[in-house]
Amino acid sequence: MNQRSDDSTRDRQARGLEIMRRVHGGDDAGDGSAAAGVGRGEGSGDFFGMTVEHLFGEVWSREGLSMRDRRLLLLGLLVGQGMDDLVEIQLDAALRTGELTPDELREIVIFLTHYAGWPRGSRLNTQVEELIARVMRA
Repeated sequence: MNQRSDDSTRDRQARGLEIMRRVHGGDDAGDGSAAAGVGRGEGSGDFFGMTVEHLFGEVWSREGLSMRDRRLLLLGLLVGQGMDDLVEIQLDAALRTGELTPDELREIVIFLTHYAGWPRGSRLNTQVEELIARVMRA
């Protein structure tokens, strides 16, 4: 049984909001984007609450995989599905939190291109190089 099964809803919400901020880079984005808003925990309704409590408060906080491992898996899935907006959010958060370096991001491009296809790899390469340039200017 999950050691967190006795957590209160309030505990899961607090843990979920904190992890959601880390996953989306909300505290670091500072750009006024929707991603920054999600990262700051701005949202309402049952779907948002379930996402915070379950996805982030339970799934992302499980032991067994690091935040970096989960982000790498998520990046592969998002690239494979062509979900460019979410890829950009995850790339930005990974670089700004220090989970991935510019060289590691470039290596991810090479690796994923061979599995996701050249058009998606080309788009990913553009996203990575633009992100690196933007972060280096800041």
